[in-house]
Amino acid sequence: MQKLDVKSENNYYVSNGRIFTPEAIFGERIIKKAFDFAYAMSFGKKGQHREYRTGGNNKRKNGEIFINTFQGKLSEIAIYYFIKKVNVTASKKLKKLDFDIAPLGIWDDTDISLGNIKISVKSTSNRGNLLLLETDDWNKDGEYIPNIGTEKNSTYDYFVFVRIEPDGKKIMTSNQLFYADSVDENILWTLVNREEWKYDIAGYIEHNDLVYAINNRFIIPQGAILNKWTEMDAENYYIQSGDMRDFQQLVSKL
Repeated sequence: MQKLDVKSENNYYVSNGRIFTPEAIFGERIIKKAFDFAYAMSFGKKGQHREYRTGGNNKRKNGEIFINTFQGKLSEIAIYYFIKKVNVTASKKLKKLDFDIAPLGIWDDTDISLGNIKISVKSTSNRGNLLLLETDDWNKDGEYIPNIGTEKNSTYDYFVFVRIEPDGKKIMTSNQLFYADSVDENILWTLVNREEWKYDIAGYIEHNDLVYAINNRFIIPQGAILNKWTEMDAENYYIQSGDMRDFQQLVSKL
C-alpha cells in the first residue's frame, strides 16, 4: 500500500487514486427510502447521529448529518443488492438492511451481515479516493474501540468503499442547506429527487489491511490539508482507493 504524497509539513495529496466508474443508477424508490431514513435521523429529530466526529472539533449541523447519512445509506443499499446480483447463493445468508430510527448511543454494529461475515460500508463523493477511519476509534489490532467488551461487533472482516455521484455536500452547500438545522421535508425531497444518483465500488480491504495501515501509521493529521482544499477535522487512518482489492472477485467466491 502507498502513503499519501506530502508536499509540505501540512499538505497531503492522493498518490494512488482510482477513476470513478458508475456501476448503476439508483431508482426513485430506493432514493426515497434512503431519504426518509436520513431525514428522520437529522432534520426530523426522530433519531440521532453524532454531532462531532471522534476526535473532531467541528459540530455538525443537521444539513451535514442528513447528506452524510443519506449517502451512507445509499452505499449500504448498493452493496446489499450488488451481492444479491453477483452471488445468488451467498445472498441467501444476507441479513436485511437496518432502517430502524435509533436514538443517540444505540448503534447498528455492522452495515452488511452475510452469515458470520461482517462488512463495514464506507462512502464518499465521486471524487473521493480515501477510506478514512478516525484514529481514536481503532486499536492496534483493528478493533472498533467503542464496541469492545459489549455485545456488539468490534471486528470487521471487510471494509467496502463506495462512491456516490453527484456530490451531496456540493448540492447542500449551493442551496444554503449544509449548515442548516431545519428545512421543509418536501422542499428537500424535491431537491434530492431531481438528481440522478449513481455509485461505484472503488474496492475493498480486508481486516489485515487495516491492521497494516494502523501499525505502519497511514495517518492524515487533524488540521492537515488534503488535495489543496480539504481541511481534516479529525485525525484519520487512511487507505487509498488504488490500493484496494476488487470487490466483485470477493463476492463471486463468498
